[in-house]
Amino acid sequence: MTTFADLGLDPKVLSAVVDAGYTSPTPIQAGAIPPALQGRDVLGIAQTGTGKTAGFVLPMITLLGRGRARARMPRSLVLAPTRELAAQVAENFDIYAKNTKLTKALLIGGVSFKEQDALIDKGVDVLIATPGRLLDHFERGKLLLTGVQIMVVDEADRMLDMGFIPDIERIFQLTPFTRQTLFFSATMAPEIERVTNTFLSAPEKIEVARAATTAESIEQGVVRYTASRKDRQAKEKRELLRAIIDAEGERCTNAIIFCNRKTEVDIVAKSLKTHGYDAAPIHGDLDQSQRMRTLDAFREGKLRFLVASDVAARGLDVPAVSHVFNYDVPSHAEDYVHRIGRTGRAGREGKALTICVPHDEKWLTAIEDLVKKEIPRVESPLKAPAAQERSKSDQTGRKPAEDRSPAAHVEEKPATGSSSSRRSGSSRSKRGGGRGRDEPVVGMGDHVPAFLTRSFKPQADRAEETAE
Repeated sequence: MTTFADLGLDPKVLSAVVDAGYTSPTPIQAGAIPPALQGRDVLGIAQTGTGKTAGFVLPMITLLGRGRARARMPRSLVLAPTRELAAQVAENFDIYAKNTKLTKALLIGGVSFKEQDALIDKGVDVLIATPGRLLDHFERGKLLLTGVQIMVVDEADRMLDMGFIPDIERIFQLTPFTRQTLFFSATMAPEIERVTNTFLSAPEKIEVARAATTAESIEQGVVRYTASRKDRQAKEKRELLRAIIDAEGERCTNAIIFCNRKTEVDIVAKSLKTHGYDAAPIHGDLDQSQRMRTLDAFREGKLRFLVASDVAARGLDVPAVSHVFNYDVPSHAEDYVHRIGRTGRAGREGKALTICVPHDEKWLTAIEDLVKKEIPRVESPLKAPAAQERSKSDQTGRKPAEDRSPAAHVEEKPATGSSSSRRSGSSRSKRGGGRGRDEPVVGMGDHVPAFLTRSFKPQADRAEETAE
C-alpha cells in the first residue's frame, strides 16, 4: 500500500502530514503529487470529498521550499470559487507548512483591502484568492503576477457555474507562460475542457472516479411530496423536513440542509429554530465574519444544523457530517453531486435525503441522468395531505369541501309551460351565468340606470332587427 513517505515529499512536509494524523494518501493524492513534484502540469478529475486540496498543497510546499518571495510578486497562486473554499485552502496550508518559513496571503471579499495590501507588500510565497478580488488588487496596481511559478485552479466546474471562466482566462494570460499549472475539477464540461486544452501543456491526467459520480458510502433517497393546496406547500414542506429529521433520530448527529434561494435559507433556518432545532443560516448575502463564525461553530460541533445555499456546497471539509438534506432539488444536476459530497467523506458513511415536489421532477430526472442511476424513493414520514383531509372529515363527520358545494344540492326540475317553471328556468339561467338577450331585468329597482337595461347586441344585429 502506498504511503505519503513513498511520494517524494519534503521531510518537513511529511512530518506535518504525520502530525495531522494521515498515513495513506487518497487515490487523487497518490496520482497527482508525483507528477506535480516533477514540475509537470496536472489535470485532476475526482468527485468532491476525495482530498484534492492536499493533492496540490503538499507538492506546492515542497516545490517552494527553496527561494524567496518578493514584494507584490507572489511565487504561487491558488484560485478558488468561494470565500469559504479559499479560507479552507489557507487552513490546509497552515497545517502542512507549519515546519517551513513559507508565507501566505488570503484575498477574499468581505475583508479590508488595506490589510490585504499590507501582506502583499511584504511578499508572499502563496497567494490564495477568489478571481474577482484578485483582479481588483491587480487593477489597483497593488499586485504583479509575473513571478508566479505554480498556478492552481480548484473546483473549476464551480468556477464555470459562477461565471468565472472569463476571469480565469484573463488571469492565465497575466501569469508567465512557463508556469506550472495544477487544474482540479469534479466534472469536465466542454467549456472547461477548452480552457485546459488552451492553457495546460501536456498535462498528466488523473481521473480517480467517473466524472459526476456519487460516493458509494452515501445512502441516497428521495421523498416525493405533493401539497394539500398550493398555498400551503411552503408550510407543509417545512413540516415534512422536520419529520424527516425526527425520523432519522440519533443517527442524525449533524446535517447540512440545502436550499436553492438565499431567502429560503433564512426562512427554513428561522422555522427550525422556532421549533426548537439548533440551526443557523449561511449564504452569500451574510457578512463574511458571520459566515466564518457559523462555519466554525458547525465544524466544532456547537451547531447541529447548517442551512445553506450552494455557496457551501463545494469544497467545504467538515469530515463528520452525518446527513445532507436537500430541502430543494438543485436546478443544476452537478450541484447535487457536490451537495451530497459533504457527507460520507474520508471513508465514513453518510446519508442524503431529497424532498421533491411535482415542479422539481424535471430536475430530479436530470440528476439521475447525470449520475447514471435511479435514486431510491423513500416513503414520507408524514401522511399524504389527501389522507390527512380524509382523516379530518372522518373525525368531524362532515363531508369533504368538494361534496358540500351549494351546486351539489340544487334540484334540476324539468321545464313545463307554467309560469312557476318559467321563473325557475329564469332563475336557473341566472345561476348558469346569464340570461336570454330579450329577457327583462328582474328584481332591480327603479333606481337602476337605463344603460344597464339596454341590449348589448352588436350594432349589426340591431340594424337587422330594424330592417325586419
